[in-house]
Amino acid sequence: MNRTWETAARAACAALFLSTAGAVAQERTAVEEIERYRQALADGNPAELWEARGEGLWKQKAGPKNASLEQCDLGLGPGVVKGAYAELPRFFADTGKVEDLESRLVTCRMTLQGLTAAEARKDPFGSTGKKVVNDALVAFITSESRGYVMNVKTAHPKEAEAFEIGKKIFFHRGGPYDFACATCHGVDNIRIRLQDLPNLTKKGDAQRAYTSWPAYRVSQGELRTFQWRLEDCFRQQRFPHLEFTSEASVALTLFLAKNANGAPYNAPAIKR
Repeated sequence: MNRTWETAARAACAALFLSTAGAVAQERTAVEEIERYRQALADGNPAELWEARGEGLWKQKAGPKNASLEQCDLGLGPGVVKGAYAELPRFFADTGKVEDLESRLVTCRMTLQGLTAAEARKDPFGSTGKKVVNDALVAFITSESRGYVMNVKTAHPKEAEAFEIGKKIFFHRGGPYDFACATCHGVDNIRIRLQDLPNLTKKGDAQRAYTSWPAYRVSQGELRTFQWRLEDCFRQQRFPHLEFTSEASVALTLFLAKNANGAPYNAPAIKR
């Protein structure tokens, strides 16, 4: 009787092991297939359409001052776009603030083109059938930093302060589920459905993740910026709305961007 029970137990354990191993193998295969799918589409990334439109908007005269953005200083001098994104966010003396790309574009649209703050921040994210200025400008400017090595600095006291604030936001737990950014992005080998979640506290993962945004989302048919990514993460955590170009969003961006230092920038990319 005991031998029969022992044999059955071993058989059950073996079956469970094989079933679990098979499930893991199936899941891993699915993840690999998604990555192959992404690579197959990369040569014809639809983000190029946003990039082209953004270049046109950069050069197009607009606003009450009927001016283009070609003299916008993104940190490397008026009108210099090449490599600028790889060093953002950064401190700007003319505003006395640390700004990321999108908050800096708001500044330039106000000072150069004469828009109000509300007008410059209006409609930050596109949707089906609705193309917005911000997404296109971000796509163009970020594309001009492809191949440049990430080099975000914290030499200025306000940059150092923003980094520490961003770090606190990343690890802060709250909301109805007691989540933090680190809940999903501070540990190894976890997924949501079939999506691998990078551990942004590790250099390699942080570099691969940050340098792939903005990205064209195949499932949505839209180009999504990094500020959109942060806002959507806050939504999924059931946190309060992350205000577009807020100091909190810039600080969190600087923390994540600096963690990606040393990696070549490679976006706009393509994601599922």
